Amino acid sequence: MPKTRAQKSAEIADLAAAMKTAKAAAFADYQGMSVQNITTLRKKMHAEGVDYIVAKKTLMAIAAKEAGFDVDFKSMPGMLSVALAKQDEMAPAKLIGDAGKDQPIKLVGGIFEGKVVDQAYIVQLSKLPSKSQLLTQLLYVFNGPVGAFARLLNAYREQKEAGAPPAPAPAPVAEAPKAEESAPAAEPAPTPEAPAADAPAQAETPAAS
Repeated sequence: MPKTRAQKSAEIADLAAAMKTAKAAAFADYQGMSVQNITTLRKKMHAEGVDYIVAKKTLMAIAAKEAGFDVDFKSMPGMLSVALAKQDEMAPAKLIGDAGKDQPIKLVGGIFEGKVVDQAYIVQLSKLPSKSQLLTQLLYVFNGPVGAFARLLNAYREQKEAGAPPAPAPAPVAEAPKAEESAPAAEPAPTPEAPAADAPAQAETPAAS
């Protein structure tokens, strides 16, 4: 059943609003995909914070113009859909690029960093890691030494629980021998006292005659 003018106007308004607020957009030719495969792809995109919308080229062109983008949809082949990123600007191109490996869907253009980009540009974006993948790799680099230490502690705990003897403790470092205590100093010999001077002889008192 053909859509009414009111329905088309509402569809254009919703699509234009989504394009204005999206961090990036990827346009794709989905011709040949089954309804079931499109539904599966839409659910996968929704889980990644991406809206997937199927619309006619004429409606998509009007919506893009209202959103401030001059996109040449006439040059894009096939039946068009657009994936709009709410979070990760790399996700739309990445998800469609991955789906195109085993489904008849291909990237034909897009909007990235506020600019309209061609097919070659959006295809190159689809081959780069997503933001979540980059963050995972970065965390792995940061947590590498910590993870190795945690695995070592876990292995030690498992050995103890299994009754295995724990690793021997490192031998204590031998202390340097202490210097021998010096013998106590000999007490100084007493200084001999100087002989006392003889008292002067008293003069004899002459006897009385």
